[in-house]
Amino acid sequence: MKPTIRTLSLQELAVLVDWAAAEGWNPGLEDAAMFQAADPEGFIGAFVGNEMVAAVSAVAYGSEFGFIGLYICRPDMRGKGYGKAVWNAGMTRLAGRTIGLDGVAEQQANYRSKGFRPAYETIRYSGRTAGPAVNADGLRTVTTELVPDIIAYDTHCFPGPRRAFLHRWLQAPHHGLAAISSRGTTGYAVARPCRSGFKIGPLFADDLKIALQLLDGLAGTCGSGDLHIDVPADNIGFIAALESGGFAPTFATTRMYKGPAPKLGPQRLFGVTTLELG
Repeated sequence: MKPTIRTLSLQELAVLVDWAAAEGWNPGLEDAAMFQAADPEGFIGAFVGNEMVAAVSAVAYGSEFGFIGLYICRPDMRGKGYGKAVWNAGMTRLAGRTIGLDGVAEQQANYRSKGFRPAYETIRYSGRTAGPAVNADGLRTVTTELVPDIIAYDTHCFPGPRRAFLHRWLQAPHHGLAAISSRGTTGYAVARPCRSGFKIGPLFADDLKIALQLLDGLAGTCGSGDLHIDVPADNIGFIAALESGGFAPTFATTRMYKGPAPKLGPQRLFGVTTLELG
């Protein structure tokens, strides 16, 4: 049966996030509302009758960059072409942009066949570190007054504008910290409560010392449970610090792009925002 392809409502996006949880992806507790803020039209479902059978996120960040994620077909509906239908709809929506995704090893050949090329490997590290007080070493809890400076800093770290997303992503129940010096904002990081523990992302900082301060600061504000952070594999110094602190690798993906790779330097990237939205 030919599916109906349309934009997901918030309630339907919440169902997709539940599907992600069933796949073992450990989404955040408020991901549906937070994700929708990035691009309300960017979540697409295939429906047979009134039942959603497959879905994908195809989030546009301005006119030059987009990101594919949350690509799931309901297990009992696989092999019927519904996944392909939403994939094609997502790619059509983002046409003309550089498109990114995070691919697991078993899907990378498939993505290569669709024109995606690998840029770097991302390794998820999980563990726990005892954090200092939030105000240590220039760390400040993110408040409304700090958000404009954080959005400005983010433009040096992420390849597309995402003002509306950050306004929502920096709100409770997420924990946000900014590193502030006489130079202004020198980094920021967010931890979000998930089905298990907390995921940290993004973690952007001018240097390794600031990144570690932000990580420790977030650990001091989060409740019990492991912290999870997706780190570019070539960030050797940060990985060494994580491993010496007891963090261990638990999962890996590869960032891939169709079209010219973003020209942003990787030096500020210590933790990816999310594998679903880039």
